[in-house]
Amino acid sequence: MSDPFGQIGQFLLNLLIGWGLEAGLAAFLLKLAGAAALGIGALFSTFLLIWGERKLLARLQDRLGPNRLGPFGILQTVGDFAKLVTKEIIIPSGADKVVFLLAPMLVVMSVVGAWAVIPFAPGFIGTDINVGVLYIVSVGGIGILGIMLAGWASNNKYSLLGAFRAVAQLVSYEVPMVLVLLVPVMLTGSMGLGAIVEAQSPIPYVVLAPLAALLFYISSLAENGRAPFDLMEAESEIATGFNIEYTALMFGMFFVAEFLHAFAVSALMATLFLGGWRGPGAEAYPLLGLVYFFIKTSIVWFSIIWVRMSLPRVRIDQMLALNWKLLTPVALSVVVVTAVAEKLAPAAPLGRALVLLGANGLVLVIAVLGLAAYGRTRRERPVFGPAGTGAPASPSIQASAR
Repeated sequence: MSDPFGQIGQFLLNLLIGWGLEAGLAAFLLKLAGAAALGIGALFSTFLLIWGERKLLARLQDRLGPNRLGPFGILQTVGDFAKLVTKEIIIPSGADKVVFLLAPMLVVMSVVGAWAVIPFAPGFIGTDINVGVLYIVSVGGIGILGIMLAGWASNNKYSLLGAFRAVAQLVSYEVPMVLVLLVPVMLTGSMGLGAIVEAQSPIPYVVLAPLAALLFYISSLAENGRAPFDLMEAESEIATGFNIEYTALMFGMFFVAEFLHAFAVSALMATLFLGGWRGPGAEAYPLLGLVYFFIKTSIVWFSIIWVRMSLPRVRIDQMLALNWKLLTPVALSVVVVTAVAEKLAPAAPLGRALVLLGANGLVLVIAVLGLAAYGRTRRERPVFGPAGTGAPASPSIQASAR
């Protein structure tokens, strides 16, 4: 079958019409059922994602991981879910009950909603809207709103401070992410994710815009709150942050969103920069395109877990300085230089790739030189002794400062 997904949809549509439903109502019910199936499938995939991540983390740390419940410990997540469901949901006194219960649902909804516009294979997409990139950005904002509401509605100062810090992190790293999302949009001439995937032939955008892909990857790590940017739940510093007052299933929903978000940003990375479902024979055999998509997504997902286990947590000031002093200026430069290079590049794929790669290389060289100059000024800055004395610090203090 050249279009199995389209043929399945047409078969179901004809079946509903054959049962006496009007064509418009049948199409609406079919869309509703597809959205429900996509959302339920994404939520149930969290069981497999949590188990897979725990096994990978164990292997990276030279331990076994889940290995008791079920084959290879695959039922461990089911047991954890049953424990969360049977625990009591405690609402603090003085908390805004409606907002308190709504916040984790908003966070989960923002992650599940992103899957609606991701093309899994040719003809296999929830809805192919022409503003898919803008939709991804707007849906992600709902999750930030949910975190802020969770901290505010808990009637706990630690929760509120944790929410402030989490929102500062998320909003800050939204800036370079949104900027670099303009790069595949400019290279394609469309904000539709389906069009972006189709335009990555024969060269994916990770080759044409490697700096944009790298910036999107780093920003996605911070958006997901993964190490080294896991400051939203820094237990040793802010007593688990914005979700400290949540218990049972409400507490678990935040972590469902976190694990699913890691796979969602991997899918977005694969779609925007790695060609999505594109690969040899994918257009002729859409099921093969589905395999390509999940292979690319799994590779990015594995790298996120690898980074989580390899890098230590940074301080909040270091994280924000990295964003505003490095990532955001580089993202602005990448957008401007890519726009100019795309206009000057020839139509031939090889010539276009060489021009865009040269433009990315120029931005990279300037960024490295700027970092080197900034590092020299930091090393040469004098370190003074006690405040108000004007005396230089001891050699040991100066050495530690450097």
